[in-house]
Amino acid sequence: MLIEIPALFSASEVDATVATLLDQPWVDGKVTAGPRSAMAKNNRQLSEDSPVAHRIGEQILARLSDNALFMSAALPKRIYPPLFNRYSGGEGFDWHIDNAIRGIKGVRERVRTDISATLFLADPASYDGGELVIRDTFGEHAVKLPAGHLLIYPGSSLHKINPVTRGERIASFFWIESLVREDSQRQLLLDMDVAIQTLTAQDADHHALLQLSGAYHNLLRRWSDG
Repeated sequence: MLIEIPALFSASEVDATVATLLDQPWVDGKVTAGPRSAMAKNNRQLSEDSPVAHRIGEQILARLSDNALFMSAALPKRIYPPLFNRYSGGEGFDWHIDNAIRGIKGVRERVRTDISATLFLADPASYDGGELVIRDTFGEHAVKLPAGHLLIYPGSSLHKINPVTRGERIASFFWIESLVREDSQRQLLLDMDVAIQTLTAQDADHHALLQLSGAYHNLLRRWSDG
C-alpha cells in the first residue's frame, strides 16, 4: 500500500531544516548502497555520522510518534534513523529493491525493512524530474509530494528516482520494521482501524463497535511478531 502522510512538517519548518542541511558536508550516496544498488545510484547523502543528521532525524521520529495515521498504517516496531539525500544535474537512482535487513551504524541492532519511507523536503515546483516511481501489481506510480509530506510504501517494492533535470530534490528516507510484516495484513488492519474511528465519531452502536474492535485486536495479536 502507498500511503501519504500530509503536512508532517510545515513549510516554515521545512525551509529551516533545508537551510541547515545544505550547510553541511555531503558524501557520495553509494556509501549506503549494496553492490548491485551502487551501480544504479547517483546522488549525494549527508553522512550517517553527522550530528545535524542525528538531530533532525530525532525530530522526524518524534513527529511520527505523534501522527495517528502513521502509527496506524505502519504499526512500527523499529525505525531506522532517518538519512538525507539530494539530487540535481541529472542525478537519479535507477530501478532497485531496498535491502531486506539494515544494520544501524554504531549499535548492535538491525532493522527489517518492511516499509520504506520518503519525507519530501523540496517544493515540487522548484525541480523537474525527481519523481519516486514505485512499481506494483497495478503498474507504476510516480509520486512527487509537497515539501513536508511523507510517503510510506512496501519495502519489497521495485522503485526508482527519476533524474532531476532542473533544480534540486532534497529528501529524508528511512525504513520501518513493522509489528506486522505482511503488507496486505497491515492494509486490512488500517481499514478496520479507520472504520472503528469513523463509527466511534458517529456514536455508532456500542456493542457493534466492541465486536469490531475485538476483531481488530485479535487479528493484530495473531499477526504481530512483536
